[in-house]
Amino acid sequence: MLRTVIPQGYAPCLNLYDTQKAIGLLKRLFEDTLGGALHLRRVSAPLFVEASTGLNDDLNGVERAVSFDIPFAGREAQVVHSLAKWKRMALYRYQFSVGEGLYTDMNAIRRDEELDNLHSVYVDQWDWEKVIAPRDRNVDYLKDTVRAIVRAMGETQATLRAVFPQLTALPQLESEVSFVTTQELEDRWPALSPKEREDAWVKEYPVTFLMGIGGALKSGAPHDGRAPDYDDWTLNGDILLWNPVLERAFEVSSMGIRVDPAALDRQLTIAGCDERRALPFHRMLLEGKLPLTIGGGIGQSRLCMLLLGKAHIGEVQASVWDPETIQVCQDAGVVLL
Repeated sequence: MLRTVIPQGYAPCLNLYDTQKAIGLLKRLFEDTLGGALHLRRVSAPLFVEASTGLNDDLNGVERAVSFDIPFAGREAQVVHSLAKWKRMALYRYQFSVGEGLYTDMNAIRRDEELDNLHSVYVDQWDWEKVIAPRDRNVDYLKDTVRAIVRAMGETQATLRAVFPQLTALPQLESEVSFVTTQELEDRWPALSPKEREDAWVKEYPVTFLMGIGGALKSGAPHDGRAPDYDDWTLNGDILLWNPVLERAFEVSSMGIRVDPAALDRQLTIAGCDERRALPFHRMLLEGKLPLTIGGGIGQSRLCMLLLGKAHIGEVQASVWDPETIQVCQDAGVVLL
């Protein structure tokens, strides 16, 4: 079970009110910078989707969605886990062209999340998706997109530091991105757990894109779970940054080039999810009706934590916490929103 740990001697850079001002500025800055860098337009997003559509993100396949009935619609709805599949359908409906994309302010509930410094049952992220051409389904295109996102983070940090000089006490994000695969990490540290490998690598390379998540490694186990029906497991990854407050690798984004019909067909079989082929989204994708895309989610509270130097995600978002977390934070003088 995960636990909340507040580092000894931790003191936030900003007081409670300045934190709120900085969160608002950070979110406005980053989404505008990201939209410009990747040619994305902002769209509205659903808080819940109809359960029968197959549009909800299944995450690792074991998390339970929050479900409820809508009597006057005669439908069963699910609060979203993320919008990975919904965004691709939206690009199809909006008839976006190659090189165009969308982003949205996504809010979700993940009821089965284990609570600690980084994890909350409330999830807020910038979900984005972009139409690409067949020639763009390659590692080079993926890497260029990652670099653009990291640059947007760096530009946002620079403005924040100018407005709130207290934040200059935190390290500046490096501009160079290290790219490494999950198999390379397993080959280097076979005795370590996946998270321990991430910590070891990112401590040396503070801005890293870890590639190839979802498929089995040589050991027979995947580095981490990924649903089979959005990312292509050979063309995806996580943006990991070194968190100087918590002294650990810190995931701020999960993203990737999405499955084409061949990749979806292959991954549904590997994951034992062939029954999904009958769902509307999956059927359209297998028939080649949906555009080829790249996309991902960027954690809003995660980025706020990192750029504002916070030790607990509850310092930058309002959620519900277990008694142990509340007590640990109170003992350390940490104020949860």
